[in-house]
Amino acid sequence: MINEGQRQPVRIARFSIDGNVGFGVLEDDELDVIKGHPFAEFERSGQKVPLDKVRLLPPVLPNKVVGVGRNYAAHAAELGNEVPEVPVTFFKPSTSVIGPGDPIAYPSFSQEVHHEAELAVVIGRMCREVPRERAKDVILGYTCANDVTARDVQRREKQWARAKGFDGSCPLGPWVETGLDPAAVAAGLAVQCTVNGEQRQLGRTSEMIRSVEDLIVHITEAMTLLPGDVILTGTPAGVGPLNVGDEVAVTIEGIGTLTNKVIKRG
Repeated sequence: MINEGQRQPVRIARFSIDGNVGFGVLEDDELDVIKGHPFAEFERSGQKVPLDKVRLLPPVLPNKVVGVGRNYAAHAAELGNEVPEVPVTFFKPSTSVIGPGDPIAYPSFSQEVHHEAELAVVIGRMCREVPRERAKDVILGYTCANDVTARDVQRREKQWARAKGFDGSCPLGPWVETGLDPAAVAAGLAVQCTVNGEQRQLGRTSEMIRSVEDLIVHITEAMTLLPGDVILTGTPAGVGPLNVGDEVAVTIEGIGTLTNKVIKRG
């Protein structure tokens, strides 16, 4: 069932104000607070909150984040890897998720942390064994992500749990854009990363080796996805180092910009 609050494409933000947390529909720099949550039927309350008066939180709190590695050929090549025959998947735990404006704490066990700008798919309903033609029906929307990676640890340890799963390694936001669909992604949205205002990455989602639909089919063959779960679709070429004091921004066409600053881990 498509609920009344989602018949028209909207931007859904999760926010905090005066110690209260809620969801709202973003319109004209204001949030119209919704009753309930965006994964079921909801109504707009009519209570408007200025965007500049709230703290934006991660737009969802995923049970799990499923990452996809080497889904852009140029990125695989820049790290000396072949394009895999099947999607390479990995997990980032819920404790890795932070929101827009939250600091990325540089991990003490790494000397080489990289940014990876990515389009993130937000799942809207519980699903498993999803047929390709129904993949779009399980998507709530899309947001920006930064798959922050301890590259030296990734090389040294082979498996990626610590390299990609440390606290703060999965910035998400600033909101969920429900007005896109897999066809728009396939047509090619610009994915950009800047560090201190300097462009590092610029690619298009049309360069993805596996489409959003293909990734949903592949992942749900093995596991159930829950409302709020997130799929990271891979990063274009141009990944590079982050240092303490850097400000990193991920911008995706049609969605917005996710900005975080790197700090020393306390």
